[in-house]
Amino acid sequence: MTLQYICFLIFGICLYAIITDPNVARAFDYVLQLAKSKINHHVWWMKNDPSNPIVKYMIYRKNLKLAKELKAKIDNYYKENK
Repeated sequence: MTLQYICFLIFGICLYAIITDPNVARAFDYVLQLAKSKINHHVWWMKNDPSNPIVKYMIYRKNLKLAKELKAKIDNYYKENK
């Protein structure tokens, strides 16, 4: 129960500072935007990191498909020019 009161007290002090001073409100907004940006950066990196095995597999499949298409085009080109 005391932890709830401590959290409520900290929240109340922060809310008081935000309401009384617009610079604190702006700084709080900037900190939240920075945190959101950092989280988005880490999520993007986890989805596109080449050391991630799932991403490696997706890159492998994409390159395999591209290689098959290019081989078919090259074979078609040589058949037409014979």
